[in-house]
Amino acid sequence: EEEEEEALVGWQEKLFSQFEVDLYQNESACQTPLDRQYHEEIRKLEKAGGRKNCRIFTYTDHDRFTNLEELCQKVTDSDHEVPSYLAERMANVRRRRQDRRPVEVSSLKSKIITWEPSEEFIKNNHVINTPVQTMYIMGDLGPYGKLGHREYEHVLCTIKVDGNGVITVKPDFNGTKGAYRIELDGEKREVWQYTIENASAQVQPEEEEREQRMFRDLYSRHRDYLSGLVGTEFEMPLPGTLRLFVNGEIVSAQGYEYNNLYVHFFLELPNQWSSPPFQQLSGVTQTCATKTVGWDKVAHFCYPFTLEMFYTQEDEDSLPQWPALYFEVLSLDFWQRYRVEGYGSLVLPTSPGVHELTIPTWRPVELGTVAEMRRFFIGGSPELEDLTYVRIPSTFKGKRLSRFGFRTETTGSVTFRLYCLQQSRAFLESSALRQRMQSVLDRLGGFSQQSSVYNVLEAFQRARRRMQEARESLPQDLISPSASSM
Repeated sequence: EEEEEEALVGWQEKLFSQFEVDLYQNESACQTPLDRQYHEEIRKLEKAGGRKNCRIFTYTDHDRFTNLEELCQKVTDSDHEVPSYLAERMANVRRRRQDRRPVEVSSLKSKIITWEPSEEFIKNNHVINTPVQTMYIMGDLGPYGKLGHREYEHVLCTIKVDGNGVITVKPDFNGTKGAYRIELDGEKREVWQYTIENASAQVQPEEEEREQRMFRDLYSRHRDYLSGLVGTEFEMPLPGTLRLFVNGEIVSAQGYEYNNLYVHFFLELPNQWSSPPFQQLSGVTQTCATKTVGWDKVAHFCYPFTLEMFYTQEDEDSLPQWPALYFEVLSLDFWQRYRVEGYGSLVLPTSPGVHELTIPTWRPVELGTVAEMRRFFIGGSPELEDLTYVRIPSTFKGKRLSRFGFRTETTGSVTFRLYCLQQSRAFLESSALRQRMQSVLDRLGGFSQQSSVYNVLEAFQRARRRMQEARESLPQDLISPSASSM
């Protein structure tokens, strides 16, 4: 109980420690204007009877400890951590000290997105530059009579306020929780307990209401400003047109024979489908070395791609074909020998949302050991001239497709993650769900849930109507109870 201490600390209020008192008392140790200011304050404290605090003190935003504390923070928990370029940039940025010139409103009206940023622009804007003020509440937990040693200083609480007005207190106020504990590594194994409470004066209801009104006005003006920049008119497809937007990702490939895999893919657009002129419908991933996960060798590509296409209805009676994505997996070794590892295809999902698909693949093989030896020693293997042969060849015009005699071998699989968005004027129509055959999606074969329900109800009504007609056409003596009993 004799070691108990309580201190009321204000924002950026400086409480000197015993170490700082001993340091700044000597005027020759003061090098910066801040040091000389602390020297004068400590002299005034000594004349007034000394400092009131004993173990509790603070480091404000301008102290050296704040700089050193940020520079010493690590990104990972590894003892052999090598800081990356971004970590070094963030460590060297003094967010609270930089000279931030006010941004003129006229400069924001020009561009929201910089499509062709320069290298200097990237270096200057690739770090978080929100101004922050920091304050540390410290505790000198040294033995009694040995105060003022830096090794016994411990951070009790960190308070940060950024330019957006967000206050961060770590650790949080205790409230109904128990006290925080600090265990020291020493001979006595001392345990210190401390609590943090919010001692700020409560805001009066009138002031709180005035503040809320000011915030609402600020938010409404900012919303109007953003809506003025973005605009309210969005591009809508033509009537009877469906716009399909796919943000895709080739996640991984697993289960293949050779290492250093890459994937070549392209999108086939059937009839009545089109894409913008700038849209690339094919792509090649990077060459990725595999990693053993469980029993499989997995290559993690994480390769993103974007597809945008339009469907225009021409014939209401015909159902359209949905676009298909064809791909082939190849391997490339140190001697520049490449091998076809597998072919596959997938039909783009017909429903919007997130879809994760794992597509198995196969590759053509030749009988005999010569082909396998050629594949092993010099690379190369039988491959398809037309990748659409994976599903239905683009040149096929018959009624039946036979692949009898074509030998293949099952290989690995490729995982895709697709984010699909659909846009149509039919979504804006209030009666689109009732007029079942008037919406674009229902003409595409009833992909929506509502159209499926309506189709089932209509089939049930037709079957019930046919049953009633059949009962009315039968003779009455066949369906009467007496006839059935005889």
